[in-house]
Amino acid sequence: MSVGQASTPNGASNSALRKIVSASMVGTVVEWYDFFLYASAAALVFSTAFFPKTGNEYDGIIAAFLTYAVGFIARPLGGIVFGHLGDKLGRKHTLQVTILMIGVATFLMGCLPTFGAIGLWAPILLVVLRFIQGFALGGEWGGAVLLVAEQAPNNARGFWSSWPQAAVPLGNLLATIVLWIMSNTLSKAEFMGWGWRVAFWLSAVVVLIGYYIRTKVSESPIFEAARAEVEAEAAKGYGVFEVVKRYPKGILTAMGLRFAENILYYLVVSFSIVYLSQGLKMGTATILGLIAIAHLFHFSIIPVVGRYSDRHGRKGVYLAGAALGGTWGFWAFPLMGTKNDWIILLTIMVGLAFHSLMYAGQPAIMGEMFPTRMRYSGVSLGYQVTSIVAGSLAPILATQWLKDTGSAWPTALYLFIAGVITFVSALALKNTAGISLRDVDDADVERHGRAAAPAAAAPEAVN
Repeated sequence: MSVGQASTPNGASNSALRKIVSASMVGTVVEWYDFFLYASAAALVFSTAFFPKTGNEYDGIIAAFLTYAVGFIARPLGGIVFGHLGDKLGRKHTLQVTILMIGVATFLMGCLPTFGAIGLWAPILLVVLRFIQGFALGGEWGGAVLLVAEQAPNNARGFWSSWPQAAVPLGNLLATIVLWIMSNTLSKAEFMGWGWRVAFWLSAVVVLIGYYIRTKVSESPIFEAARAEVEAEAAKGYGVFEVVKRYPKGILTAMGLRFAENILYYLVVSFSIVYLSQGLKMGTATILGLIAIAHLFHFSIIPVVGRYSDRHGRKGVYLAGAALGGTWGFWAFPLMGTKNDWIILLTIMVGLAFHSLMYAGQPAIMGEMFPTRMRYSGVSLGYQVTSIVAGSLAPILATQWLKDTGSAWPTALYLFIAGVITFVSALALKNTAGISLRDVDDADVERHGRAAAPAAAAPEAVN
């Protein structure tokens, strides 16, 4: 990140922009720490701690992943509610609420009695907390990336807004490291009995830090101008209902862009744990160590791809990610079958590299699709609704197919089809790298016949 005090074209100085990025990232790290912690625990702990034994090791994992899917179902609802509130009241306030909600839900997960203690109430309470966790996360992403994207320079929006994306693998890395330490320092009985709970309780500390940092940032000038304009003109709409009415194509395109990216990610970081632990009988500590290294690599490469998308356009990068990502399953699972740690690590890292080609530019791409008065709702809907049929189902289907066939080939074909869908969606993209968000707002005014906001309301110059 560059150093200096010069203002960006959107009104924020470079030092202020770095603070905004930090506020966005710290909350995202916390929330994805919590979210991925659940995914890892679902594969390693919850299948035996919260569900009755059936005699088949995959049944408990599938049941745990079904509760995991509840979070994905809740995410679009959170995106709708917080997207609407964020477009009306501001990005900052919604982000403060979401970080507290997900932190409390995760802490309480660590306090839950097991199936052996309270029977069916154990999975029921787990599902309730999982729903709250997913609901909060549904409102988190849109606000976090827009807090940055709306104050970043036009010619570097892909780079700056990719940092909140990079916070996702950083949060996942933190969760993996904590679980790895627990599994290495405790016996299996201790880890399964109480050790995993410590990882959930630790989230409370980081939540408080993240909440405090988020109280210190301000809304973007372009959002404040758009909010004043909406308040001054009673007929002007905003939020979820307006974006569905005015920009259905943008929402559908965003959903298509998310499809393969979301499936690829959860196959690489969630199903791989099942495949390695259950299918190949590898040790938990070894698997978590490999995943941790891969998360660190993923974190480092996302801003690089974001910068590249600013300089060379977002469309070509996304097309490459969809095409390459769609092939991953055909060669990745056979290579994992070698049980060679270095080959497995390389396989996971390459999968995450393909993922970053799609993931890094998403905030800029989706942010440039919608005007400011409905941007939070638009990006949240496009991003979160897809999760129901993509990321939530991917590990469930892959585990079921592994149970039924003993092979990962059905999963590889599934990923390939998803890649085709996302590739076609990416063909519809326009190269908007460098565009001014004020121009996006003015195009919305021209398209729908509303009076433009005063030029002085939100100072912004096109790079």
